[in-house]
Amino acid sequence: MSFSWTPHRFSGGALALDVANSVILRHDDERRTDRFEAPGQMDSFPKAAANFCAERALFGDILPVQRENRASFISLRETIDRYFRARVLGEGTDALLADLLAALADVLKRASADGLDAATVHSTLRLIAMPDPERMKICRNCGWLFIDRSKNKSRAWCDMAVCGNRAKASRHYRRKKEETAP
Repeated sequence: MSFSWTPHRFSGGALALDVANSVILRHDDERRTDRFEAPGQMDSFPKAAANFCAERALFGDILPVQRENRASFISLRETIDRYFRARVLGEGTDALLADLLAALADVLKRASADGLDAATVHSTLRLIAMPDPERMKICRNCGWLFIDRSKNKSRAWCDMAVCGNRAKASRHYRRKKEETAP
């Protein structure tokens, strides 16, 4: 399967969330797609992040994860997703935080200073310490994690142009269908 890294794929608002969101439809076993499993996608992600990621000014050009470190990087990605998803849902996160900190330390010990793995660790640490944790949300349409930077903290979708429009179109279709039903 071929993918391209578009601005929508970087709608999380932080590099760590964009990495976690590299799994499409994470909680749908039939349609779940791990973009990093597709050939070349993990290697092309850093260049796309340099163009589209909200934190691109912090990290600049970053290199792909070294082949020997990819398994621990994927494990970190999953731990990031578990921790922040639980945090958004208000579930107990102390044990998950401990797991995340251990995974961050493990990855950082092996990462090259200018690698995607090191940048993801630093982005994650920034998210853990973010002053308004209630701004992190889960998209109502696709389930991705994102930071709501709207003034009134009311954003419901990771990307209005994609998920927001899909949700609104679906709602409109259902409403029209109900109106025409006998």
